[in-house]
Formats: sequence, structure tokens, C-alpha cells
Amino acid sequence: MKRSEINRLIEEALDLFSKTSFLLPPFAFWSPEIWWEIGQEANEIRENTLGWDVTDFGLGDFSRTGLLLFTIRNGNYAKKDRYPKGYAEKIMVVKEEQITPMHFHWKKREDIINRGGGNLVIELYAADRDEGLSQEGFAVSVDGIRRNLGAGDRVILTPGESICLTPLLYHSFYGEAGKGPVIVGEVSDVNDDELDNRFLQPIGRFPLIIEDEPPLYFLCNEYPPARK
Repeated sequence: MKRSEINRLIEEALDLFSKTSFLLPPFAFWSPEIWWEIGQEANEIRENTLGWDVTDFGLGDFSRTGLLLFTIRNGNYAKKDRYPKGYAEKIMVVKEEQITPMHFHWKKREDIINRGGGNLVIELYAADRDEGLSQEGFAVSVDGIRRNLGAGDRVILTPGESICLTPLLYHSFYGEAGKGPVIVGEVSDVNDDELDNRFLQPIGRFPLIIEDEPPLYFLCNEYPPARK
């Protein structure tokens, strides 16, 4: 991805968040210059990958397969003594027919919430013993209402609706065509992208960035080390 595209996508996201009065914490607006100067007091942000995250999953076509998100808070299983939070929260922008590929989590239980905009389509499968797609049915909770589903069924969340996704439940999602981009919230157990993501097909995590202009904001995997 080009840095200019990432900058534009973040600016678009900030505009969407503003229109729905979803306010981000101050560090969302820290410039690279601030990051080069700030010390160890910001290590919780650095070490728990809080902040901006724009990915094309290594496939090189963000508009078709991609996701923009901002991690607001997160714990850390590997550094639990230092960061004991057992929960995480994200806000995301999902565009019309823009796919987040099929995946599940071994540990993480998460609520996916339509915070505004268009409709969010979620396709679901239980995982089988070999971590493939099971053809058996399963149940989910949609805003506290139990719903029985079959393999590959889709749940459409309109603004304000949410679904609880349990561990080992495959899910892929995208914005419904013709309804506009979706602002999607996630409230979950600790998020661990390194050890707790199981994608059905092997894919990348962070994009290869072409630096055609300076970054407006660093992504969560780009922070410089703390100044001594």
C-alpha cells in the first residue's frame, strides 16, 4: 500500500467517527515527531499495539480485502504482570463489500457491534476438529437473543445491533452493498494478533508500505522505541 493511501484512509475514518460523535483518545492524533520524543510513559501503547492499524492482509487490494481499525485499549498475555487488563476494545471502518477474511480465535471471545453507518454482513461457520469449516450447526447470541444457525449462514447487523463471537467460531465480514461504510466496534478479551488468529487461508498481517509521502500518524507496528 502507498503511504498516501493509508493517510487518506485514516482521514476518511476520522471524518466518519466525527459524524457519529465517536471520539478517540489523544494519542490517536500524535504526530511522528511526538512519537520520536516521547519516553517510556507511553510503553503501554507501544507494547500492546494500541492505535492505528490499516491492513490489506498482504493481498495488495485493500478495497476488496482489507480493514482499517484503531485499538483503543488492550491487555497483554505475555506481559500480564505489567499489563493485567483482561479486555480489549477496537473501532473499525468496514467498506461496502470489503472483506475481512475467514478466521477464528482460539482464546478471544468478542462482541462485534454496528456503531453506525451501513449494515454489517457476517458469515459464520463452526470449526471442525481439523480447524476446517464444519458443516454442523451452532448457536450465537445477537444482543442477548439466542439464534441457531447453520454452516455458512449470514447475520446482518444494522446500526446498534451486535453479535457475540465465541472462540473457534469462524467469521468473515463485510459491509452490505448499497448501504455505505460501517463503523464497527469490538469489545473482547485480550487481543493477541501474533498467537490467537487462525485464518482459514494463510495471509499476511501488515502491508508492505511504499513511502510516497510522510505519514500523518504511525501505525501500531511502527512506533519508535522510547526515548531514554
